[in-house]
Amino acid sequence: MKILRFGAAGAEKPGLLDKDGTIRDLSGVVSDITPETLKNGAIAKIAAVDPSTLPAVDPGVRLGPIVEGVRNFIAVGLNYVDHAHETGAAIPSEPILFNKAPNCIVGPNDTVTIPKNSQKTDWEVELAIVIGKTASYIDEADALSYVAGFAVCHDVSERAFQTERGGQWMKGKGSPTFGPLGPWLVTPDEVADVQNLDMFLDLNGTRAQTGNTKTMIFGVAHLVAYISQFLQLDPGDVITTGTPPGVGMGMKPPRFLKDGDSVRLGITGLGEQQQTFRAYKA
Repeated sequence: MKILRFGAAGAEKPGLLDKDGTIRDLSGVVSDITPETLKNGAIAKIAAVDPSTLPAVDPGVRLGPIVEGVRNFIAVGLNYVDHAHETGAAIPSEPILFNKAPNCIVGPNDTVTIPKNSQKTDWEVELAIVIGKTASYIDEADALSYVAGFAVCHDVSERAFQTERGGQWMKGKGSPTFGPLGPWLVTPDEVADVQNLDMFLDLNGTRAQTGNTKTMIFGVAHLVAYISQFLQLDPGDVITTGTPPGVGMGMKPPRFLKDGDSVRLGITGLGEQQQTFRAYKA
């Protein structure tokens, strides 16, 4: 299934993309897609419904973030071999973890704001995992059974804040709008091999990133199990899993986003996003 949320920001409704590409209104089935509804079996309730019986929605409707009320937004750094090489960094021996602010999550096509005083805002197409049930000290062999689904995430990053201002990476990762998430939450049954998905990102119509999840250093199952050794993962938590090569920081010379730039990104089977970047205005 491809589950989504649609409508004006702050007033989204749950929806489903049917096999013909029509958005269907799920409001009569579940109240929303939230940590609470996921915990209480929202995925199973949606799966039991015939999509053709649900009201159709205007195809031009705004798409919101795929989960409302995310509590933990966890990110993995330097998790692609070819991206680590382009940055000149050593291959990590264990996953590098950091936090993105949950309130930076926005819809997949919403405008992204370049932060005040930013000089080095950068792009990163990533595969995101949405947790479906509580996971604590789980084994890698069981890890995928804790996943509600997968999605496209744009891990927007401010590199000067991240690497030049001291302290943790989160300084450059959680500015408002720095987490476009969607367009869909794709359930695992529709993803034949999560470790073999093509990824891309275009900047102003020119290809910048090309990659595949097969070059991950630490795969999805490993990451879910690994993170569960350090904190409890709950329904609705999001893990974004790293980016392939082609980020602005790795270009020669480096290139960063400016007011008016357009970015389009996507992952095979998980859909596409498109954002316009705008400079901060008080």
